[in-house]
Amino acid sequence: MTVTSPGPTPALDTDPIGAAGAGAEIAGEDPVGARLLAAAVEVFAEQGYAGTRVAEIARRAGLTTGAIYSRYRGKAELLADAIDSSSTDELDALFSDHRFQGRMEDILIVAGSHLVDDHRSSPAPGLLLEALVAARHEPEVAELLGHHLGVRHDRLADVVESAKAGGGIDPDLDTESLVTFCHAVGLGFLLLGVLDVPMPDSTKWQELISRLVAATGQPAGDAVRPPTTEPNHEGD
Repeated sequence: MTVTSPGPTPALDTDPIGAAGAGAEIAGEDPVGARLLAAAVEVFAEQGYAGTRVAEIARRAGLTTGAIYSRYRGKAELLADAIDSSSTDELDALFSDHRFQGRMEDILIVAGSHLVDDHRSSPAPGLLLEALVAARHEPEVAELLGHHLGVRHDRLADVVESAKAGGGIDPDLDTESLVTFCHAVGLGFLLLGVLDVPMPDSTKWQELISRLVAATGQPAGDAVRPPTTEPNHEGD
């Protein structure tokens, strides 16, 4: 398989869960909701899920607790929307980028390359980590995170299946295994980012990702060869 460089990677935020970006809509249509989510992001990041009190979020947002409970059943739903509001979904953005039509495997290269980008100014990784920790003891948080992972799973699976159909990924490779591998790498980078572990050079990392994606292509011996035309020996 020959890897076609997707060109300069656009500056897009990434996250391993794949949040829906609901906060962007709220900011334009619901200023009170935007203020509430901004306060929730701040408090969850500072105090963690267990230490966060809805009353503190309400105080920072300049609202009453009743205003929060009129929108959310509880703290778990608020955490989920806080994660959404501080993240954007790179896969959705890349799906809409016409440069990738017919080369779906390049989406994996770009998304994987962005894992080394410095997002320490964003609270999303810390919020996701808090949510993962809380999910061990809070069934509601675990259910909401499971939903987010399910959405991400389906989007990644669509990318893989499209790449298979286009000949970029070997159709004999198991889609579920590839998606699980992508999740594992993304979640691993979540931990590295929270711990401020130094990241590798972005160009060298992109080269590694390109080679890994190329390795998922059909083996050279399995490539479909055009039929050969036998020479016509009539009249010899």
